[in-house]
Amino acid sequence: MDPHSQREKAESFRAMHDRKRILVLPNAWDAMSARIFEDAGFGAVATTSAGLAYSIGYPDGEAAPQEEIIAAIARIARCLRVPLSADIESGFSNDAASLKAMIKSVIDAGAVGINLEDSIHGGSMELFAQDEAVARIKAARAAANEAGVPIVINARTDVYLRGIGEKSTRFDHTVRRANAYRAAGADCLFVPGPADAETIGKLVRAIDGPINVLSRPGMPPAPELERLGVARVSVGSGPAHAAMTITRRIAQELLRDGTYSLFLAPGTVTYAEANQLMSQAK
Repeated sequence: MDPHSQREKAESFRAMHDRKRILVLPNAWDAMSARIFEDAGFGAVATTSAGLAYSIGYPDGEAAPQEEIIAAIARIARCLRVPLSADIESGFSNDAASLKAMIKSVIDAGAVGINLEDSIHGGSMELFAQDEAVARIKAARAAANEAGVPIVINARTDVYLRGIGEKSTRFDHTVRRANAYRAAGADCLFVPGPADAETIGKLVRAIDGPINVLSRPGMPPAPELERLGVARVSVGSGPAHAAMTITRRIAQELLRDGTYSLFLAPGTVTYAEANQLMSQAK
């Protein structure tokens, strides 16, 4: 990608977090799903770490080879005109040097934003120590500066998602980490887990920066989240799971009944429509 164009996309994507209007960000798992979201009218697209991993033959949780993740991100970026943010989990790295190399690879692949979480992968349910997590965000920002692309860093803390500590301590712990990540150079603070309006509203007021929430059962719709002050709502692997669900139903119908109603139903995307969609890709 042309560096000037990539820098412009990064700044455009950052401006979408100004909290004037909530950014509803769909999460794609391959080039086709990304193009569907773009064609529907979304101004930016993100990847889902889980859905992308499934699409290349691995479970979520940094189980896929790093080079295959980068190649998948590049295929998606190549097809899009709108900004692409890549969920790189914890950066597939435990030290600053390898994290910076990963960020450089993601930028080279065409992404202009990243999700960077503070979970430690590999069977542990622990988070990086706060100081270490802060250093990792600083390393990611330094790598982006060196590459000349001001990527949008969406720093994710998994205090709620992983149930870290006593319930009574999780709000303050989350706020402390989120504010430290913001000071370290994060553009947006991602707090997956809470779904109720009261907790989300309190987080918005306590965190010094735009916050991103993850859609979950019982969560208010986007217009209500906007009224609460949320900057961005992501859908994670939900659409990928929905696509897997309809595929499973097709498999069951085809095997059980030998019929084709689910994929020959009126309104199903046709071969011609799909081919045109991908032919129009950048």
